[in-house]
Amino acid sequence: MSRNPSLETALRHLKLPAFGQHYGRLADEAAAVNLSYDRYLQALAEQELAQRDLARQRRCLQQAGFPVLKELADFDWSAIPQLNRARVLELAQGGYLARAETVLLVGNPGLGKTHIATALGAAAARQGHRVRFFTAAGLTAELIQAQSEHRLTKALAQVLKNRLVIVDE
Repeated sequence: MSRNPSLETALRHLKLPAFGQHYGRLADEAAAVNLSYDRYLQALAEQELAQRDLARQRRCLQQAGFPVLKELADFDWSAIPQLNRARVLELAQGGYLARAETVLLVGNPGLGKTHIATALGAAAARQGHRVRFFTAAGLTAELIQAQSEHRLTKALAQVLKNRLVIVDE
């Protein structure tokens, strides 16, 4: 399908970038298989939704402030055989967020608490939750500075806007 500048302009104004990016290719594919107009439109809408979801996930991950992005798939489960793997994987599903439950990871240094906390935070961000990662020292310093600048209430409100706050030692 040839480019249609006026359609592309309209799609930009409507803030439908995936439509603009994929309409030509999908139109050619739809014509080749004699796809109905509504199925073609559905395919375009699904592309738009997929791109928006991906952009939202990226934005949530970026705003979380993870020092390094960690995933449960990369965790060395054999290093801590007593760790309940099934429970950690269940936490990654995010049910504890809906129930507003607190999760504490306690143990000696070097066991992977930060790795698990970051991976759970990343999973929550991908599920669309606002997540923020802090070190305990970093959060303390931020709150002390906010207090000295007489904006502690606002700083606390910013922190509490997040669905999940991770405080790492």
